[in-house]
Amino acid sequence: MRPKKALLACDAVDFCALSQFPLLENTLPRYLKELYYTSVFNFQNVSPQCFSCVGKLQEFVCFNQISSRSRFSKSSIRGFCSAGNGAGSIPLTQPLPGIPTPVYAVVSSDDDTHETHITTLDNGMRVASLNKFGQFCTVGVVIDSGSRYEIDYIKGISHFLEKTAFGVTDKFESRDHILQELERFGGICDCQSSRDTLIYGVSADTKGLPEVIHLLSDAVFKPKLTQSEMEDAMMSINFELENMDMMPIPAPTLTELIHAAAFRGNTLGLPKYCPERNISRIDQKTLYHYLNNHHKPERMVLAGVGMEHNKLVEHAQKYFGNIQPSWQQPEIIAMGNRLDGSVSQYTGGISTLNKDMSNIAPGTPIPELAHFVLGLESCSHKDDDFLPFAVLNTLMGGGDSFSAGGPGKGMYTRLYLNVLNRCHYMYSAVAANHAYEDGGLFCIQASAHPSKLKDVVEALVKEFVNLTAPISDVELSRAKRQLQSMLMMNLESRAIVFEDIGRQVLSNNERKQPEEYIDLIGKVTVEDIQRVAFRMLHSKPSVAAVGDLKMLPNYEDIQAALVSKDGKLPWKFPLFGR
Repeated sequence: MRPKKALLACDAVDFCALSQFPLLENTLPRYLKELYYTSVFNFQNVSPQCFSCVGKLQEFVCFNQISSRSRFSKSSIRGFCSAGNGAGSIPLTQPLPGIPTPVYAVVSSDDDTHETHITTLDNGMRVASLNKFGQFCTVGVVIDSGSRYEIDYIKGISHFLEKTAFGVTDKFESRDHILQELERFGGICDCQSSRDTLIYGVSADTKGLPEVIHLLSDAVFKPKLTQSEMEDAMMSINFELENMDMMPIPAPTLTELIHAAAFRGNTLGLPKYCPERNISRIDQKTLYHYLNNHHKPERMVLAGVGMEHNKLVEHAQKYFGNIQPSWQQPEIIAMGNRLDGSVSQYTGGISTLNKDMSNIAPGTPIPELAHFVLGLESCSHKDDDFLPFAVLNTLMGGGDSFSAGGPGKGMYTRLYLNVLNRCHYMYSAVAANHAYEDGGLFCIQASAHPSKLKDVVEALVKEFVNLTAPISDVELSRAKRQLQSMLMMNLESRAIVFEDIGRQVLSNNERKQPEEYIDLIGKVTVEDIQRVAFRMLHSKPSVAAVGDLKMLPNYEDIQAALVSKDGKLPWKFPLFGR
């Protein structure tokens, strides 16, 4: 057999990738032989890990007597193997030349390495950080802002701020310019708004920390909000609203409706998503007015994970210490100071959206569904009952009827055992606990065919009523273990640790260590669960529903069932049919 080509220089084969495969000793020469007769190679950029592979190929090349006209001489090829005088001749006990010295993680008994450090700047801004091993860091600004503060403004401002974030500033002429700056350090950026916070976050190589902090200060305090950006934000919001309307499982819509029902017309009940009628009403002046009142240094936390605290404070003082916001203009200041400091008021009530969902997802196995949410008042994350409510949420669990898995996926939770396993018509049933600084909402969301909507309501009401009954130690222990496991698993993510630091420091001016939460979760008792269950049942219900709602029981019947002993809806005898 004659070779087709003699070792031409080409990037057709990646020896680094080749060396990762567990090729057997007797397979490797045969594999290289096949490549030799059918492919071309480049020996100029071979990593140290691949010397053994190249060595084997070199032996095969010598065996087949490569033509002297090859551009690679025998001596140059042998330089890559251990017998030559090249890099392969360096002992394994010595580092390779030109490669950075590796930095290894070490186990430390020093409690200071796990402590969250907090410093307050002269302007009132708090800087909090946790040094975590790794090449990359996550840093951002968490602001006491959000849709709950829009009572005196056009609803939808926070949604616009999220869409216009990381845009044109004094330093950066476009969003592309910002992204190009971040690409220098392998970075990404994002902005997320919620009902009570607005978060600007960046993840990048720690070497670029000064540039990242400068970028953040410009994005937070120097947005220009040009007409082009406002038009792009309008298009993006319109698309998002259209997408929400076409969702076969309208989770965002249900969340909006249940909050509107629970906190009627105040704080947490205000819309998180910009209503369609307000999209054209919000302009640069409206956003600047809101920013002037709410985006102040004393309402912000600069949080970081993966850097030394003193360096973060140094850069924060330089770029956030004496910055002049772009909205501090005479005409904006003249619009007045309208800062809403009201406390959330739980009202209870009902909020529904009657719509035809029979053809919402053509070509998919999702059937026509009606969606129902039943909620009761819980507590804030500052309340002593916050962790019992969290354990209760895990105990209820839930999911889709077609989920697969074991105890780790919650298959032994109450909503699986008592609802999804027994009610064949139920498509999904999931519990959720929404906790805020001054209020909370515990709810269960379920879906089924519209004809079974009454049965869905009764099944969920019974689950709420049954919470006051005794709970087995095994069931409670499983829920606590699962919650502890989820907590520790989530805190392995640098981005989640960043958000946890920012939210805790913003609310409490300190951060509790995970070990403290683990200990408190372990101390939750059966009596604690029963107490919070009775506390919930003494509040008015909140009801939200989407879909064909002809079979939805009225609000008064749901309220009566919740205070009954068996959780059954009142029986009615219609004389002339419904």
